Amino acid sequence: MKITVNGDVKEVKDGITISELIEQEKVETPEYVSVSVNEAFEQKANFDTRKLKDGDVVEFLYFMGGGQ
Repeated sequence: MKITVNGDVKEVKDGITISELIEQEKVETPEYVSVSVNEAFEQKANFDTRKLKDGDVVEFLYFMGGGQ
């Protein structure tokens, strides 16, 4: 199936979970990443069970702190 990940169309296995996608995409510091699917934020507690569907749009987002 095809999904869009951070603007790039990717071919992934049917029924891939968010956790599996994070691993497959070799996301750095996965403990700090937020994930949106079709513009809706997903809870980290659901990453292992939330299955993606053909055509989903996934964004990996990192919130940085700092500044003055």
